[in-house]
Amino acid sequence: MKLYLIGMPGSGKTTLGRTLAVHFGLPFLDLDAAIAAQAGQPIPALFQQHGEAWFRQLEAEVLRTVIGRPGPLVLATGGGTPCFHDNLSILNTSGLTVWLDVPVPVLAARLAAAAETSSRPLLAAAGPPAAWLRETLSARIRFYERARLRYAAATTPVSVLAAELQAAGFTLPDR
Repeated sequence: MKLYLIGMPGSGKTTLGRTLAVHFGLPFLDLDAAIAAQAGQPIPALFQQHGEAWFRQLEAEVLRTVIGRPGPLVLATGGGTPCFHDNLSILNTSGLTVWLDVPVPVLAARLAAAAETSSRPLLAAAGPPAAWLRETLSARIRFYERARLRYAAATTPVSVLAAELQAAGFTLPDR
């Protein structure tokens, strides 16, 4: 089975994804890293050269390639991935989606502490991070809420999520 983590920038998709992959003994992939590898350029350069619409199309193509591969996987998507090109429907039908629901003040603090705004093109072009995060979450929440599970990533231990995943039917193939 495949496990897909969705949520806002700074919600911990990559960090938690790596942890869950180790916990379950599965491969881990960050979709943004796969996109950058395929394009041969970092995400900010792709946005700058081609724009968001072009990037979202490439993102959808890479996503479909990744989820079409056989075998289990833990995938950290980009924050906007579920919101374009019917990506969320494809994620929901091919695996288990988990929305990492983190409050905006926590997201803003994480992004500021990590000084990650320059590596996140939409955030880099915005004004104050908290305002952009609130506005973006407002636009994306209707997609995030369609995830199979919701995880309060800022407060719930990973062990609780792992148990919830198993209770929701996340099973591993016999090895």
